[in-house]
Amino acid sequence: MVESRKIAEIRETLNKRVISLTDGSSVPVLGQGTWNMGENSRAREQEVKALQLGIELGMTLIDTAEMYGNGGTEQVVGEAIKGLRDRVFLVSKVYPHNAGKNKIAEACENSLKRLQTDHLDLYLLHWRGQIPLEETIEGMEKLKIEGKILRWGVSNFDTEDMDELVASANGTNCITNQVLYHLGSRGIEFDLLPWQKQHQMPIMAYSPIAQGGSLRRQLLRDSTILDIARSHNVQPLQIVLAWCIRSNQVIAIPKAVQPEHVMQNAAAACIELTTEELARLDEVFPAPARKVPLDII
Repeated sequence: MVESRKIAEIRETLNKRVISLTDGSSVPVLGQGTWNMGENSRAREQEVKALQLGIELGMTLIDTAEMYGNGGTEQVVGEAIKGLRDRVFLVSKVYPHNAGKNKIAEACENSLKRLQTDHLDLYLLHWRGQIPLEETIEGMEKLKIEGKILRWGVSNFDTEDMDELVASANGTNCITNQVLYHLGSRGIEFDLLPWQKQHQMPIMAYSPIAQGGSLRRQLLRDSTILDIARSHNVQPLQIVLAWCIRSNQVIAIPKAVQPEHVMQNAAAACIELTTEELARLDEVFPAPARKVPLDII
């Protein structure tokens, strides 16, 4: 009963914390990432259940890619959303070498088959390759006309790339740019994030609680983060995630497989950091004072 009330509280919060897209639609400020899912058959059932729990909690945006697990991740997602498709905002990404007008339709169709659906809510160019942007945009727009995708966007684009994109024919139809962004990686705040705000195009943040390694360990052990987490009676990474979505202008897509981690991610939407707490975090993890290269993992 207690857990049911908690789920209802989190879902209600996420239903209110939504970000509007330029086409008038909206998505929750927190979604679900899937990188590295579908690579271990023994974990498949747990991965499916984790995604379904996330949907129940209100993290109805699910992000995947044809690259992840060589298509295996999309298959896991397809299994997870079976019977729930109308509740899910489904995002996948196309390889740069598949983003030409002669290949993008086939790549999209293959993703749709693995996901067991007839359309994507959002299709992203995974990163910029050798295919001219105009050609990729043309392919995306054709997929929209055919109803295979409802929207398109990009990923791992820096400010100059975005300038070139929107200067191209139909380039302003781009819905979002998915990039690395978290408390320990704030480079986009210097110019890319302001650019996106100016163009009313939200950022989608991947790895919003940092991927494993020394940086994640630093975030977990930092005394300021630990102190703020104690004051809110939450886990340190929940503070990191709450920070990422603090402005309601960034869509974060954390990945989790353990049920408790899914719950913790979703519950981060309920954490309201004070002005003082944000200032303390700025002192330890300052915003950039100059342009830095876009972080990509």
